[in-house]
Amino acid sequence: MNTLQLTHNIKQKAKQIGFDSCGIAKAESLDAEARILEAWLNQGLHGKMAYMENYFDKRIDPRKLVEGARSVISLSYNYFTGAKQTDEQAPKIAMYALGHDYHVVVKQKLEMLYNYIEAEVGAINGRCFVDSAPVLERAWAQRSGVGWVGKNTNILTRRQGSYFFLAEIILDIDLQPDSPVKDYCGTCTKCIDACPTGAIYQPYKLDATKCISYFTIELRDEILPADYSGKFENWMFGCDICQQVCPINAQSTPHHEPQFEPRPELLSMTRKDWQALSEETYRRIFKNSAVKRTKFKGLKRNIEFLK
Repeated sequence: MNTLQLTHNIKQKAKQIGFDSCGIAKAESLDAEARILEAWLNQGLHGKMAYMENYFDKRIDPRKLVEGARSVISLSYNYFTGAKQTDEQAPKIAMYALGHDYHVVVKQKLEMLYNYIEAEVGAINGRCFVDSAPVLERAWAQRSGVGWVGKNTNILTRRQGSYFFLAEIILDIDLQPDSPVKDYCGTCTKCIDACPTGAIYQPYKLDATKCISYFTIELRDEILPADYSGKFENWMFGCDICQQVCPINAQSTPHHEPQFEPRPELLSMTRKDWQALSEETYRRIFKNSAVKRTKFKGLKRNIEFLK
């Protein structure tokens, strides 16, 4: 099978499995992105996410993650849902975390695609990634034409907006690479204007140390900074503000993944229910959920901060 036909077949199979986009890029060093990442780290804009400093060489060169790597397959998986928490006064959870943990769900889909490729071409050397290793996933999504990096630093697509997970397969076979797509953000600054903590300090630039998602998920301090009291707009885990105000996300359509459907109990909890959250309830409603990352103690800290 020639490279063009194999590339076409992989994209068709990805669609059958449930991925919304599938783009290909040549596995090579991300030289320009490396300079940007290095400057971001040197400015301390990653805060206490020390893991961002680790494995720098692997982050910028996929050939150091997979020996003999030739291609990077970049994929997107929709998680948009119209389901909402019923109590408008209840502390809010970012949409991506309402259902089953995406690491598990999307990894299963990736492995299905990987197995298909191996069945088509024989033994290959490759790895699947879902936000689980030092991979610059937005850089690969941009290079492979999946979308462009928006002013809020999320990957955007004209057809789908930004409510999707990114995933990659790095492997040692040649595939037909795609071209990057145009940036359609134009003169819009709604995401910048809407950010209540000023985390998007200029177009395409994010200060993670001011981001609500950083505070509510990544920061492990026992007490959140008093300077940000009253600025979280009721978000207890993550934040969707810069996505909610993005005009392109008006194009978003609901996902078709049953495992991403939120538990009814989670959606029906009131503000008082959350304030009285017990560890038993936490474990029940967040079983197999990405919210487990912040742990019970962290979520209680976040809820208390919103009072």
